[in-house]
Amino acid sequence: MGNKVFFASDFHLGDSNEDENRKRERTIVRWLDRIKSEAKEIYLMGDLFDFWFEYRQVVPRGFIRIQGKIAELRDAGIPIYFFTGNHDMWMFDYFEKELGVEVIKAPISKEILGKKFFLGHGDGLGPGDHGYKLIKKVFANPLCQWLFARIHPNFGFGLARFWSGRSRAQSPKIEEFHGAKNEWLITFAEEHSTDKHVDFYIFGHRHLPIDHQLKNGSSRYINLGEWMNFNSYAVFDGEKMQLEFFEKPTYNYPCNWR
Repeated sequence: MGNKVFFASDFHLGDSNEDENRKRERTIVRWLDRIKSEAKEIYLMGDLFDFWFEYRQVVPRGFIRIQGKIAELRDAGIPIYFFTGNHDMWMFDYFEKELGVEVIKAPISKEILGKKFFLGHGDGLGPGDHGYKLIKKVFANPLCQWLFARIHPNFGFGLARFWSGRSRAQSPKIEEFHGAKNEWLITFAEEHSTDKHVDFYIFGHRHLPIDHQLKNGSSRYINLGEWMNFNSYAVFDGEKMQLEFFEKPTYNYPCNWR
C-alpha cells in the first residue's frame, strides 16, 4: 500500500454514446492501475455514473471494467470511499456489499494524514440554486424512491437519461471560472471556514479544476474538475496537495495559490 491519497470526481459514465463511454471507462481504469502502487486511500467524490438507480434485484448494465478494477483495489486492501453526487444519489448498498466500498451520502469532516478535510460532492452547498435544492429533497425522499422503484427499469432508466441529456445540453461543454465572488462553493467554503479550522475543502460537481486559497490564508478550496475534458484529480502526500491531469496536457486552471 502506498502513502498518497487520491481524489477524483465526475466521470459521468453513461452520458454519451457507447464508444465514447467505453473509451473514457478504459482511461479511468488505466488511471486506477497507475495509482494502485501509490494509493493509501481513494476518494471518488460523486457522479461516477451519469445515472444510477438500484432496484432490489437490478442495477444499471455496463461499466463492468471500472467495477472490476475497484473490486481489485479493495481486494488489495486499499480503502475506497464513494460520495454520492446529484447524478448517482440513488446508490444504496450495492457498492458496499459487492465491492466493499463505503458509500457516503452527505459532506463530512475528516482528518487525513494529519490535515483537516471537508469532503463532499458539492451539490446543494452555498447560496442560490434553490430549484435544485428543492428537487434534491424530493429525490432523497424515501417515498419518491419507493415509487420510482415501482417503474420498470427499461422505462425508468430511459426517462432518467432523457432528463439528464436535456440538462447536459443546456450546459457549456467546458465550464468557465466566474470569479471567486461568483463561485457558490468558494462562497460556502469562505463562510464555513470563519469559525472552523479546515485545511482543504475538496469538492466535485463544478466540472472545472480549481485551486483557490481562502481569505483566512490557511484553507484551500480544491475542485476536482471532470473526466469528459480534463481527466483531472487531486493527490495529497501529507504535505503537498496538487491537481494533476491524467494523459492530458496540464490545464491552466483557476488558481490563486501557486
